[in-house]
Amino acid sequence: SPGENMAKNKEFVKFDNVDKSYDGKILVVKGLNLDIEEGEFVTMLGPSGSGKTTCLMMLAGFETPTHGEIYLDGKVISNIPPHKRGIGMVFQNYALFPHMTVYENLAFPLRVRKIPKDEADKKIDKALSMVSLHGFEARMPMQLSGGQQQRVAVARSLVFDPQVVLMDEPLGALDKNLRESMQYEIKHIHESIGVTVVYVTHDQTEALTMSNRIAVFNDGKVQQLSSPDELYEQPVNSFVAEFIGENNKFSGQVMDISGDKCKVKLDNGTEILANPITVKVKGEKTKVSLRPERAIIDPKDKMDNNHKGKIEEIIYHGDHTRLRVDLLGNKEFILKVPNSTARLDLKKGNEFNIGWNSVDCRALDPK
Repeated sequence: SPGENMAKNKEFVKFDNVDKSYDGKILVVKGLNLDIEEGEFVTMLGPSGSGKTTCLMMLAGFETPTHGEIYLDGKVISNIPPHKRGIGMVFQNYALFPHMTVYENLAFPLRVRKIPKDEADKKIDKALSMVSLHGFEARMPMQLSGGQQQRVAVARSLVFDPQVVLMDEPLGALDKNLRESMQYEIKHIHESIGVTVVYVTHDQTEALTMSNRIAVFNDGKVQQLSSPDELYEQPVNSFVAEFIGENNKFSGQVMDISGDKCKVKLDNGTEILANPITVKVKGEKTKVSLRPERAIIDPKDKMDNNHKGKIEEIIYHGDHTRLRVDLLGNKEFILKVPNSTARLDLKKGNEFNIGWNSVDCRALDPK
């Protein structure tokens, strides 16, 4: 029945209260609970040392949880060796066999699984066409560019129809333009074959571009697990707000809360209106978060926050101009002005009214 199917899909990969320590003292992963649906593209995003790669390595079988269980398609996998887990892997350094041709690199995982040659040829053919590398079968890895080598690594991870593909910073070694085109390419492959992908990166733009959902890691824990737009628009704490995208912040104290607005007295004495996300009571300390593109310079419409700011720096970015403004005691307040709008007289030292709505101004934990 469809109900059964849904239940199965809901938790295709499941981390159930997983801890990991390498020395018996410090936990690099703490009480991790994470469910990944079948066919989903989930990115583990976080700074170095936040535990994301360790989670990937435990799922692959190269590391064992100190505590807790990992399930794949309803089965505990802790005792299953890596090569029997039905998991494809792509690493940053490609990990191709340098002495084997492209064809032999792709045939290797099929040979290990004892797939007959004629069936293997069909699978290799299909995998190479997925990454647009038909006709490259006889090349050696050293005869390929970095981007082509990475495509071969992706094809090799898919060739045996794995249940899950794990990717650890796979585009880290590529230049910016190639990296961006590979992001779309991997995203399109995922959409066309529907395999479950667990992807690790510290690059937030990459995570936002590619994922169905993103798990933001810090200090061995998932801080928030949400869709890219929700993560960006509705961060649940200061760490997520700071880590995803640019963010203006003010520190202050809650003076008053009613419904979906709260009054916050900033450190410089000014009061602003904000959206009480995690603050509950009057007197609480808070850090207020506001995205640069939500603040409007010289607003024509009425906004419930309006304050004078002085331009400290102007940087031209092609499609927008980035302004650093001295505003309410914050000399690092950033605005993004689209270059399609009528040109304002933007000069260093000029003062402008700067407005934003309280709904976009999130009052979060003070950390």
